[in-house]
Amino acid sequence: MYFLCKYKPIDKNKVSLIGKSLNLPWPNQPSLRKVPEPINNKTHNMMTENLHINFTDTRIAFASKNSNSLRKAYFLFSLMNWNGLVKLGTFFIQLALKLNLPVKPFIRRTLFSQFCGGENIEDCNKTIRLLSEYNIGTILDYAVEGASNEKHFLKTFNETLANVQKSAGLKEIPFCVFKITGLASHALLAKIQSKKPLSPKEEEQFEKLRVRVDTICQTAFEHKVRLFIDAEETWIQVPIDNLVREMMEKYNKNSPIVYNTYQLYCVNKLLDLKNDYKLAKERGYFLGAKLVRGAYMEKERERAERLGYPDPIQPNKTACDLDYNTALEFCVKHIDTIAICAGTHNENSCYHLTALLRKHDIPNGHSHIHFAQLYGMSDNISFNLSKAGYNVAKYVPYGPIKAVLPYLFRRAEENTSIAGQTSREFNLIKSELKRRKSEKAVKAHQ
Repeated sequence: MYFLCKYKPIDKNKVSLIGKSLNLPWPNQPSLRKVPEPINNKTHNMMTENLHINFTDTRIAFASKNSNSLRKAYFLFSLMNWNGLVKLGTFFIQLALKLNLPVKPFIRRTLFSQFCGGENIEDCNKTIRLLSEYNIGTILDYAVEGASNEKHFLKTFNETLANVQKSAGLKEIPFCVFKITGLASHALLAKIQSKKPLSPKEEEQFEKLRVRVDTICQTAFEHKVRLFIDAEETWIQVPIDNLVREMMEKYNKNSPIVYNTYQLYCVNKLLDLKNDYKLAKERGYFLGAKLVRGAYMEKERERAERLGYPDPIQPNKTACDLDYNTALEFCVKHIDTIAICAGTHNENSCYHLTALLRKHDIPNGHSHIHFAQLYGMSDNISFNLSKAGYNVAKYVPYGPIKAVLPYLFRRAEENTSIAGQTSREFNLIKSELKRRKSEKAVKAHQ
């Protein structure tokens, strides 16, 4: 949930309609004001103010990788530069799996090894240890998607509990994470959000969901393990938010245990964050906030257009960047009550947060401030921030290869659709390979 694709203008005349359908205060959302100049214009000033961090330092960024690993990543990201090739490859991999062709070894050596920690928790131990050597934590993410039945929900529930129990007392695993849709169906959550009456069976399913979420949060509380609950599509997000608020009020009295996720590419999320802060302040608990830009933009826009309601996404990337950085400022200002994780691959936002910490005389390693990036991406951000003393963690997905394919395909598609993302990864790896080659040549002539 760290990425942004393409933007198109939002129809402001329809804003009040979606506000009613989602029971959200859209008309007063600050993001609908006149959009300022792009934040990217501040890059030079940010870098000047952050001389202790250099996200182009590839020696630090790829210190954990040998040259063979870098060459493999170089090849993979070079393929992702071709959007048509990614779509074609995705189609043929899915077809090959349906035909039971032996493509799993290929997937394991390419996408899976780049973006996943293994097929089960134990497989992730090597990755956990490696990241820990560079003071980077691991966020274990059971990334199985697509199933929507009780067998799957129970498996996800037990796997999440196992993650929490494994993380107890381990600084190498600072957070655990799960999705509500790993425990309940989209259809149930959508019906709750629409305020349609539930059948007795659906009431029973929702109560089972509440019990399972509460059990996970209570286990995290008892083991002092911090817990992210991921954001999802806007048409199911309201019951998720309500459930997470309930868990925060119950388990965040003494310290931030439960974190909600705020997708700042939605026009209402900055206001939601501020309202949640007021509620936490009034009721005497810590607000846990994972700040991301978002992960469902194309799906959101397609649905909004198809069903005839306003696009819930920011009018353009500049508006999203503004709200994201404003959210960082708000959280740092209220750091006594809010604990944040900046889940972002955006260098400017990372620079901005480090500058805010210095401005407010907050230590780099403050327990209420974390940065997070996805495993296999943006090592230039993660490793350089960690080297400078900030709290950093990597999302490390795991699960059976076939079951995590939706996650892997999203990573490939996002890397092709986000302007500059693949090129950045590709060029950084290329630069480091060139640096190592030059260094080797110098040593050979000494």
